[in-house]
Amino acid sequence: MDADATRTTPLSYFRHRIRQAKLGSLWMLVAAIFFALMGVLVKIGAQKFSAAELVFYRSFFGLIAILALARVYQLPLATPLLGRQLWRAALGFISLFLFFYAISTLPLATAVTLNYTAPLFMAMLMPFVLHERPRKLLIAAIVLGFIGVTLLLKPSLHAGELIAGILGLLSGLLAGVVYVYVTQLGRAGEPDWRTVFYFSLVSTVGAGLWMLANHFSPLTWRDLVLLLGMGVSATIAQLAMTRAYRTGSPLVVGSLAYTTVVLASLLGILLWGEILSPDRWLAVALIILSGIISVRATPR
Repeated sequence: MDADATRTTPLSYFRHRIRQAKLGSLWMLVAAIFFALMGVLVKIGAQKFSAAELVFYRSFFGLIAILALARVYQLPLATPLLGRQLWRAALGFISLFLFFYAISTLPLATAVTLNYTAPLFMAMLMPFVLHERPRKLLIAAIVLGFIGVTLLLKPSLHAGELIAGILGLLSGLLAGVVYVYVTQLGRAGEPDWRTVFYFSLVSTVGAGLWMLANHFSPLTWRDLVLLLGMGVSATIAQLAMTRAYRTGSPLVVGSLAYTTVVLASLLGILLWGEILSPDRWLAVALIILSGIISVRATPR
């Protein structure tokens, strides 16, 4: 009998899976920290730069990082699924642009929460993609989540914030569609880094053209540090999130993703004094709860 086989007992395998789950949870917490940090840097950068400029710099630095990895590890960038990759990248670009616009206009906690309605929209779409009937618990989670959205976008918001709120919600919807595309690409054998490459490429080109056609803000060394920090934090967050879903339990990792909302809320309070009203906090809590339920109720 093989020596490795004799050492692989049910107990050792169980311990290995527990260690993997813990690592996955840890990586998701790392991703949450850096996503929240990215949101802070975007909000600071929005005082000078447009949403298109912020998307460009965030995507450009991410693209450089992916190209460097591809060069070092000889990773092929050509794909047999170019059309699907470009669709996913285009939708991701629009979602990111709307998300950055929402951050520049709304309290950080509100903007991040609206973007994190993506699991709700994904939960609505996945049963149809998988050709399964949606579970009752999933339907209840979606209803609960949109009660929270209604509270968060209540008519007391003035017109500017209401428009930004709707666009922020639209960013969540598009992100949900993007997650479905990512799931399909993964099943088709596309590696995560290649999907991130095409997303970064399309976002860099799209935002760059938009920026040049409308407005370009001159850079200072201080701006460069801010924008580089934004790009690096976003890239680290994406890589950590990818590692989390690859090594940990999808249910636990998906639930821990909402740590970003909590961290963004705390940072908004500390840095800008963004105190939400009790009903807004209730809305945030309902959306987080519904998102966690939908993650656990969505068919694999």
